[in-house]
Amino acid sequence: MAAGAGLVLAWAVDPAAAQGKLEAQYEASLSGIPVGRGAWNIDIQDDVFSAAASGGTTGILKSFAGGSGTGASQGRIVNGALVASAYQASTTTSKKTEEIHITLDKGNVKEFGIIPEPPVDPDRIVVTDAHRRGVFDPMTASLVRVPGTGDPVSPEACHGSAPIFDGRMRYELKLDFKRMETVKAEKGYHGPVVVCALYFVPIAGYIPDRPVIKYLAAQRNIEIALAPVAGTRVLVPFWLKVPTPLGPAMLEATSFITTAQPPRVAKTQ
Repeated sequence: MAAGAGLVLAWAVDPAAAQGKLEAQYEASLSGIPVGRGAWNIDIQDDVFSAAASGGTTGILKSFAGGSGTGASQGRIVNGALVASAYQASTTTSKKTEEIHITLDKGNVKEFGIIPEPPVDPDRIVVTDAHRRGVFDPMTASLVRVPGTGDPVSPEACHGSAPIFDGRMRYELKLDFKRMETVKAEKGYHGPVVVCALYFVPIAGYIPDRPVIKYLAAQRNIEIALAPVAGTRVLVPFWLKVPTPLGPAMLEATSFITTAQPPRVAKTQ
């Protein structure tokens, strides 16, 4: 679910500068049973941005499969587009801790690594240098920038696809518009969201026979709802629904506090 939250697109280019912040709390559930909680903070300025998330298992799941993780990305805003320069992620379970880092330059991966280095699996489809060009990291890819001057919470947010490299896999995430809805967080945002169908297309870096890969690639019922970051044309996931063999998995914001920031005034002498 945490990986699914970082799924969407940041491709639109719009030179208009805007600034806003988001402080959100999320709860994950499986068949209605809480299994995890997380937090997401986003800061978008006129020329730079940063995003950071953290979370962990809760309830009955924590008693036999405890885990936690963090992720973050930073970058610049160039002609309205969010262009990441660095991504870091760390996951910890009862068995191990794994850290991933990616350095990017204009959408191209300059350097990356996983600690500890995973063993080579001959069944894994090789990620080539070409696969690591023109991509987003998972965190930046979850910031959906909608071009134009109209309401960004619109069907246009669900157009296109995003190429993503997460340090191990290269995949595409495609969106299609489904409907408009109104949501109300326990704290913070109350308003419209745009609901998109979400399709996962593995490209490289995965093992084809893995059941979870086959299952996600075949799914046609994954949905994601996108809500706005105030003061910007950026939308982010408010909830994500994924059918599973054990029942519906859900990631949903319980607190979604977003504020517009006044533009910075250039200093004059």
